Amino acid sequence: MRFLIEQTDSVHYIDPSEILRPEVTFAKKKLSQFRDFSDDQNPMKERIKRTYKLMHTNQTVDFVEEQVKKWCKFNHFKATIKEALLRLNDLVDESDPDVDIPNIVHAFQTAERIRTDFPDYDWFHLTGLIHDIGKVLVFFKEPQWAVVGDTFVVGCEWSKNIVYRDTSFVDNEDGKNNKYNTKYGMYDANCGLDKLTLSWGHDEYLYRVLLHNKTTLPEKALKIIRYHSFYPWHSSGDYQHLMKEEDDETKKWVLIFNKYDLYTKNQEVPDIDKLWPYYEALIDKYIPGVLEW
Repeated sequence: MRFLIEQTDSVHYIDPSEILRPEVTFAKKKLSQFRDFSDDQNPMKERIKRTYKLMHTNQTVDFVEEQVKKWCKFNHFKATIKEALLRLNDLVDESDPDVDIPNIVHAFQTAERIRTDFPDYDWFHLTGLIHDIGKVLVFFKEPQWAVVGDTFVVGCEWSKNIVYRDTSFVDNEDGKNNKYNTKYGMYDANCGLDKLTLSWGHDEYLYRVLLHNKTTLPEKALKIIRYHSFYPWHSSGDYQHLMKEEDDETKKWVLIFNKYDLYTKNQEVPDIDKLWPYYEALIDKYIPGVLEW
């Protein structure tokens, strides 16, 4: 079926990763006020904590493998990139108390800031625009904990810098499996980033959709999309015992991208109608036509 813009009601979803990251240029808060996971009576923090609890309980090796089998048949719907982007008009991040904007606005804010600083890298502009499109999964009855939030490696010991690491994994069955609960788990030393299985979410889904539909975006764009939520690795330096030397280049680009992803939210909404012709040309260049999702 084609992915019709009007086919479902507006979905307001929780992306716990957003509130837990500092957006100092917009929110004008001290850094200590962000990524504050202390237990208090704040309903937002309690909701975030519940979401991560569900994620860290249910995201197991078996679950991720099942999601890959389910969604990588690419037989769920058909849509152009623009149609999928327009669907993000209905996605408002309820976990962010500082801004109440649809995800599509964030997409254009990210893309336009990248375009300003990297005017000659049109692939990078498009990467900024589409990086969250995988969140369309929420319109197909996927639970929020299987779509949004920071990703982590499954199949080995959970790293120390995962959000709520000390309390949220107690019911995850992989923690009782000797095959998965050691430092290396099911992986070889220095096997490399691309050999790892990450928790399932919008990053991995979009990455696989783009590969399936034969995008001509460069490899570094695909890796930015695939790993931009992998915070324990790119921002905390975890999992180095599993990395190859060439993974440093990927991390460099992910970190460059992330400052635009994190620090571009503000009250100034881009003139999206005016910007569409430029980005439609990029879509036609790198990801044309109707895609299988």
